[in-house]
Amino acid sequence: MRLSQWIVPGVIACCGLPALAQTTVKDPWVRGTVAEQKATGAFMQITSSSGGRLVSASSPAAGVVEIHEMAMDGNTMKMRAIPGLDLPAGKAVELKPGGYHVMLMDLRTPLAAGASVDLTLVVEGKDGKKESIALKAPVRSLAAPAAAKDPHKH
Repeated sequence: MRLSQWIVPGVIACCGLPALAQTTVKDPWVRGTVAEQKATGAFMQITSSSGGRLVSASSPAAGVVEIHEMAMDGNTMKMRAIPGLDLPAGKAVELKPGGYHVMLMDLRTPLAAGASVDLTLVVEGKDGKKESIALKAPVRSLAAPAAAKDPHKH
């Protein structure tokens, strides 16, 4: 057998594999709400293998979904919507209470612990291509510590 006879089929087989996701999301969760509460936050770790930018998010659970930042302004903690969140190549970016997060507003119903929320994130790569990432984020108790893990994961 000639060298080219076994290299070419291997190359073709590699090319036929599905592309790996450019962006991964770890430990997504949403803070639960109480009756009449119309907003809450979604938190997670996002890693983009080649770098990119979180440009939008959406959810059927909320009328408005925005990317937010909380930061100190002098002695006051302020929250504001931002147009996007940079995702440096290969580095996990943590969305957490008191920092960056996805804000769910105009909630359609209260979110009880144990339920889950469908979220879609849109990440734009450095090449301008957009990647949609569908998530099911578990709802944690309003009183649950931010670092609590999903009790259903083993």
